[in-house]
Amino acid sequence: MRDDNTRNTIIFFVSAALLLMVYQFFVIEPQAKQRQTAAAVAAATQAPAGPGLAAPQVPQAMTREAAIGASPRVPIETAALKGSLSLRGGRIDDLYLVGYRQTLDKGSPPVELLRPEGATHALFTDIGWAGANVPGLPTAQTLWTLAKGSVLSPGNPITLTYANGQGLTFTRVVAVDDRFMFTVTDSVANAGGLPITLAPYGSVQRQGVPEHLGKNSVVHEGGMGWMDGKRRPIRYAKWEKEGGGPVYPSTGGWIGITDHYWLTALIPAQTEKMEARYRVTKTAALNIFDASFVGQARTIAVGKQVSSTIHVFAGAKQEPVLKAYQEKLGVAHLDEAIDWGMLWFITRPIFLFLAWIFHYVGNFGVAILLLTVVVRLVFFPLANKQYESMTKMKKVQPAMEELRKTFKDDPARQQQELMELYKREKVNPLAGCFPILLQIPVFFALFKVLQISIEMRHAPFVGFIKDLSAPDPTTIFNLFGLIPWDPGTAPMIGSLLAYGTPPGFLHIGILPILYGITTWLTTSMSPPAPDPMQQRIFQLMPILFTFIMAQFAIGLLVYYTWSNILTAMQQYVIMRRFKVDNPIDQLIRRITGKPAELT
Repeated sequence: MRDDNTRNTIIFFVSAALLLMVYQFFVIEPQAKQRQTAAAVAAATQAPAGPGLAAPQVPQAMTREAAIGASPRVPIETAALKGSLSLRGGRIDDLYLVGYRQTLDKGSPPVELLRPEGATHALFTDIGWAGANVPGLPTAQTLWTLAKGSVLSPGNPITLTYANGQGLTFTRVVAVDDRFMFTVTDSVANAGGLPITLAPYGSVQRQGVPEHLGKNSVVHEGGMGWMDGKRRPIRYAKWEKEGGGPVYPSTGGWIGITDHYWLTALIPAQTEKMEARYRVTKTAALNIFDASFVGQARTIAVGKQVSSTIHVFAGAKQEPVLKAYQEKLGVAHLDEAIDWGMLWFITRPIFLFLAWIFHYVGNFGVAILLLTVVVRLVFFPLANKQYESMTKMKKVQPAMEELRKTFKDDPARQQQELMELYKREKVNPLAGCFPILLQIPVFFALFKVLQISIEMRHAPFVGFIKDLSAPDPTTIFNLFGLIPWDPGTAPMIGSLLAYGTPPGFLHIGILPILYGITTWLTTSMSPPAPDPMQQRIFQLMPILFTFIMAQFAIGLLVYYTWSNILTAMQQYVIMRRFKVDNPIDQLIRRITGKPAELT
């Protein structure tokens, strides 16, 4: 029977691996290539830029350079941002983050945040006025006049003007600070013959979602905002399926679109009554996602003028920067743009503590190691009780097996004898469960912290670890770089061996292997499961999790591997104290040929 269980277990895992390989090669990859091809050649049709405004259609997708050159522009230059503002539509639609690079390669261009309408995967902001039966309002095609300034930079705002020829004069003053915040002040002067009623609006629009976005199941990507006193996220899949969402009436707040590390958000005056919503316009080529709001209507009497100020955040989701804007501008919960998760009350303090350590040590990998030590120290008393209970269970394991064999035909007597054994040896089988339950929330919170930390992006550690936010770049299939061969070029299975984000399922580097070994070590120090089939499964789990964890950022593997090492050390000391044999002593005996004294 035991041989059958072993055979069935092996068949199960081999079959599962083969199915995964076949599915990725014949289904996932062809679909991904089809989506990329469709996006590259698709024609983009723009959604309404604001409530009640019909936008023109774009005949075909253009290159980014062609879209930039299609309208006159004002350069944007700050210490953190570089790009331009389009005079056609008065949009902030061309922006790079100077402090962040796309890759680790020398000369890599900065991260692109915004790109103009008409370019593939356009992402831009649109701000203006909406009003029923008001002719001559500025649209996406309106060509504004640059009345003041030549380069938008900190301390040097620009002024745009537009007269509609029907008595309305529109003035837009755009300022930018030294980080990621724009301030857009729109004014309307009514020199016509009748009062008019207008409402300010703002929109962040994404025309087609790039292939790499929306796939992260841990960190939120999609619509994000704080409206009606609540955090209002929406993932791209739900956004597309449900066509957006309800209208959120709110006083103040903000709304926008977020990626893993970046945010583009519109922030009206925090006393402004508004209605915000997520919308999606579906075309044959792509979906156009729109996060927008409409402010409170204003009646402009003849000879009068009204103004509206909207802040535009366009940059990296750095917690201290978001917090500073939140306090300076009185923005409600802007730091909630970071996906703290359901365990935010644990995740956030851990993140702040990790950031504090990083501030002093200057190496994020070292900060992870020190954080792990602190966490282990905090849980040391609980873990000690847990490991003591597990060690006692392991110590009485031979006696338990003997009782099971002796009373295998009498379950009631077997249970009675086991309880007597527990009582005699002062063993509580459930004593190790409670400490584990207390540690699980912290475990998940730490996992979340290392996913959301922008400080980990492109952060080096030691040696070959140049980017803690990327998977392990080494692979066992070329002996970790000793053989000058790229396994990704192998016929048929190259996609399973290739390095990427995420890498192929069979791409296994140094850190995943170390993680697997340390996981096996800590597992083997635990009491074995009573059922042979369960024992086989537990023996195979470290192998399975090695392949699973190889898909994640190497910073996570640094944490889990180091945590496993500390756990094994603590377990070893306790097992030696209780004179229980363990894998480390067994290894010492094999190497030295001498028995290790259990003293």
